[in-house]
Amino acid sequence: MTNIRLASISLDCADPADLATFWASLLGGEIAFSSDDFAAVKLQGIWLSTVRVENYKEPTWPEGDVAKQIHLDLAVGDLEGSEAEAIRLGATRARFQSAPDRFVVLLDPAGHPFCLTTEIPD
Repeated sequence: MTNIRLASISLDCADPADLATFWASLLGGEIAFSSDDFAAVKLQGIWLSTVRVENYKEPTWPEGDVAKQIHLDLAVGDLEGSEAEAIRLGATRARFQSAPDRFVVLLDPAGHPFCLTTEIPD
């Protein structure tokens, strides 16, 4: 058994405060630290940070001109309701949907794709 655990995920972006606000609101976390170049969102058991990158370019997934950089799957009980809430908070629905009855692909405000899914058990 290992004592290693995932402690933090960092997302590159142009506007760390804006992206941190989105993720804190979506995941029920709180922004614990914020500066012009970095923000840290405290979640249950993990941190999500947003980091300013000079000349940041949004992913162009699935086309691939600019790599998706990361892909997060978020477990939900209500696919439609969760999608509506994510969009209300600033996400957009991706054009490409491979299995919309089980996974809804959205893009965060910095363009990172993520999925809402009912396929991951609690």
